[in-house]
Amino acid sequence: MTVSTIKLHATAQDHRIARLAALAIGLTLMEAAIPSPLPGVKPGLANIVTLIVLHQYGLKTAVWVSLLRVLAGSLLLGSFLTPGFFLSLSGAVLSLAVLGLATHLPQRWFGAVSLSILAAFAHIAGQLALVYFWLIPTAGVLYLSPIFATAALVFGLANGLIAARLLAPPHASTRLQEVA
Repeated sequence: MTVSTIKLHATAQDHRIARLAALAIGLTLMEAAIPSPLPGVKPGLANIVTLIVLHQYGLKTAVWVSLLRVLAGSLLLGSFLTPGFFLSLSGAVLSLAVLGLATHLPQRWFGAVSLSILAAFAHIAGQLALVYFWLIPTAGVLYLSPIFATAALVFGLANGLIAARLLAPPHASTRLQEVA
C-alpha cells in the first residue's frame, strides 16, 4: 500500500484571506444571534469587512472573503444548501458584481458609503429575484420591495459610515501623540 501526501503551500495572500474571512464569519455568527424584527432583515455587518478588503486589497480578495463567509457561515449555522444559503449566496454574488462594476467609477464620488449602499441594494435585489424566480413565483413578492429597500438604505448607510471611519487615515494630532 502506497501512502501519498498532498502538500499545499499557503502564501501570505492565502493567510490574509483566511484571517479576513474569519473576521467576516465571526460577524456573521454574531449577527445571527441578534433577533430580527422582520425575517430576512439583517444589518449585514460582515459587509463592512468586504468593503474594507475591497478598498485595501482589491476585488479578487473581496470576492474570496465574501464567498468564504457565505459558505463557512452557512456550514456553522446549519443552513448549507437550504433556501437561506441560496438567498445569502445570490445577494452576495450580485453585490460583488455591482462592487466590481463600481470600482471603475470615480473614487472621488464613490467612496465606502456609496459603495455600501449600492451593494446593499444589489444584495436585496438578488435575494428578491431568487425568491420570485424560485421560491414564491408571484408578483406579491414585489410588495415587500419598499420594506427591504428601506432596510438596504439604512444598513447600507450605517455599514458604509463604519467602513469609511475604519478606512480614514488617523488625524494629525493622533499621529503626533503616537510619535511623542
